[in-house]
Amino acid sequence: MVETPTEQDALDAYSAVVTSVAEKVLPSVASLRIGRGGRGFGGAGSGVVITPDGFLVTSAHVVAAGSAASASFLDGTEYDVDVVGADALSDLAVARARATTLTPLRIGNADQLRVGQLVVAVGNPMGFSGSVTSGVVSGLGRSLATADGNGHRRFIEDVIQTDAALNPGNSGGALADSHARLIGVNTAVAGMGLGLAVPMNGTTQAILAALMRNGRVRRAYLGIAGGTRPLPPPIAERLGRKAGVEVHEVVSGSPAAGGKLRAGDVIVSVGGVGVSKAGDLQRLMVEAKIGTKLALTVMRGDALIDLDVVPVELT
Repeated sequence: MVETPTEQDALDAYSAVVTSVAEKVLPSVASLRIGRGGRGFGGAGSGVVITPDGFLVTSAHVVAAGSAASASFLDGTEYDVDVVGADALSDLAVARARATTLTPLRIGNADQLRVGQLVVAVGNPMGFSGSVTSGVVSGLGRSLATADGNGHRRFIEDVIQTDAALNPGNSGGALADSHARLIGVNTAVAGMGLGLAVPMNGTTQAILAALMRNGRVRRAYLGIAGGTRPLPPPIAERLGRKAGVEVHEVVSGSPAAGGKLRAGDVIVSVGGVGVSKAGDLQRLMVEAKIGTKLALTVMRGDALIDLDVVPVELT
C-alpha cells in the first residue's frame, strides 16, 4: 500500500529545496557598501558574483552613490570593489571585486519561468547580511519604469514579480530558482508582499556583457513616444498580428522626424520585425542599429506605408 504524502512531508520537501538553494547561493552574494573607497555612507545593497575573477552584478541604483565600494561575504572576507559600469535604463550594473577566487553563481534563463514556481531571494536587507527568503513567482511580463537622469525613460519588460519578502538592502541580490541558478536581480519593493526582479535572459546578459566590455550600453534612438494600439481587423489579418505601436509624439529634430514619422502613425514592423508594444521597439534599438538605415512599416490612416529612418546614439 502506497502511503499518501502528508502535509508535513510536503513542508519537509519544501524546506529541503530552500535549504539546498541557500547553501549554494549564499557564498556568491555580497553585501555592498557604496562610497569613497567603499567606506563612506553613500548607500548599501547586495551584489552577486558572476565570474571567478571578481565580476559582480548588482542594481544600477545601488551603485549610483559612488564609483567605489566594498564587498563583504558570509565567510568574513572583504574586498575593495570598483564599479565597472551601470545602466540606469535596465537598472543593472557591473562591479569588480579585487579578488581572483570568488564563487560565481550559475546563470539561468528567466524566460523559462512559470507562475507559481518556487524562487529564493538572497540579499542583505536592513543590513542583515546573508538573509534568505522564499516564495513563488507571482506574475510574469510585468513592466518597471526607469529613467537615466537625462530625461530618457524606459520600461524594463518581463520583470519578475514574486512574493518572497524583499526590503531595502535586497536590491542587487540574487533571485534563484530551485536549481540555485540566478534568474533575476532583485531591484525594487513595489508594495507589501510584492517584490520585483530584473530577469536574467538573453537581453540582460547582452547588457551585462556590454557593461563588462565597455562600461556602458550604447542604444539607438528614434525620438518617439508611443504605446500599443489594436490594428483594424483587415490589417491585423494581413499582417498576422493584432497590434502595433502608435506614435503619440515625435521629438523635433529626431531621426523619427527626419524620417517623416507623424503622431498618429502606427509602427507595425522595424527592419522586417513585427512590433506590437513599446518594449518590442526598445529591444530592437541596439548598438548595431546606430547610424544604419532602418526600414519601418507604418499604418497611416487605412494604408500601410514604408519609411526609412537612421537612428542615432541615445545620449
